[in-house]
Amino acid sequence: MKNITYLVLSTLIALSSCNLFELDNYDLPAETLKGTVVDKETGEPILTDQGSEGIRVRLTELSWGDNVSPNPDFFCMPDGTFQNTKLFAGTYNVRIDGPFIPLIREDDRGVPLADETQTVDIKGVSEVTFEVQPFLKVEWVKDPEVINGKVRAQIRVTRGVSKEEFRSKIEPMGGYSDSFQNITDIQLFVSYSSTVGYRARDERWSSQLEFSGSSFNDMLGETITIESNGTIPEGRMVFVRAAARINFDTPRGSGTRRWNYNEPRQVLVY
Repeated sequence: MKNITYLVLSTLIALSSCNLFELDNYDLPAETLKGTVVDKETGEPILTDQGSEGIRVRLTELSWGDNVSPNPDFFCMPDGTFQNTKLFAGTYNVRIDGPFIPLIREDDRGVPLADETQTVDIKGVSEVTFEVQPFLKVEWVKDPEVINGKVRAQIRVTRGVSKEEFRSKIEPMGGYSDSFQNITDIQLFVSYSSTVGYRARDERWSSQLEFSGSSFNDMLGETITIESNGTIPEGRMVFVRAAARINFDTPRGSGTRRWNYNEPRQVLVY
């Protein structure tokens, strides 16, 4: 029995002296990356949706070599800014994908055509600005108004990048079609939330206009009227926002067609 007791005590002492019982003394990730996405031509922010249909941010830490997996994706806020406060210090490739000319473009053989991502040394608070070419620009023509419990909005949709430049950037990627530039739909999102958009919409009241082929082309730059669905109860304060998108997915092949937005407006239903 004494031999068994001695053996147990010896084993515990040996284990206590090894790394098994050492505390993890690595610092928690605490570095911050702040970013802004703006229109290359106007300097205006690229307004977006706060969700997977919005502007996607992908970070890849380059310190670990060429084959490292990216960090988990995150998304811009509706005003076109993004922030991540839980990063380890290091050198990162920063890539964004959204309703604008892709930053990374390759031909159908995988040969690089352009890489407009950015490499950033992140330590403390680091900031980055991306200047992009948005597919569309969506503007309020006038403040939305309420008529019989419905929100009536008047908007204008124009191209943020010319048809010729879009084609010059996208056609070398292969499989080009003129249909990529077709405007497919206009959405009017209604919500109690100030982050109103596809991910924060009330389906009872949000509405859409759909367009086939190139049928919207004659309406570019014209005033478009769109009304909310249903009847919003009197006395409610809601937020509304319009969005439009083209028949082109970003990243290419993802199947995600992202909207360009205007800024939200607050409306009292009376």
